[in-house]
Amino acid sequence: MTSEQIKARLIFVVACALSFTFVVATMSLIYGLLFVTQPLDVSDNDKSAWATLQPLLLFLTGSLAGLLSANGLKDKPKEKTDE
Repeated sequence: MTSEQIKARLIFVVACALSFTFVVATMSLIYGLLFVTQPLDVSDNDKSAWATLQPLLLFLTGSLAGLLSANGLKDKPKEKTDE
């Protein structure tokens, strides 16, 4: 494999891992909100969990968008020269 193919596969694996983590975290939040009976008073542990997950999801969204957009802008196909 060429170095471009290896780089493309590496970017694909990283993007899939970030996407999987983002989807699992989002689905667990939605499940917790919809299907778990919540008390009227929020406990301190729940507050800290929500406070931790919010920056995590923002970071995952930003890193995934940056990874995919930067590689799309950086890697231009090389033109073949006729000799």
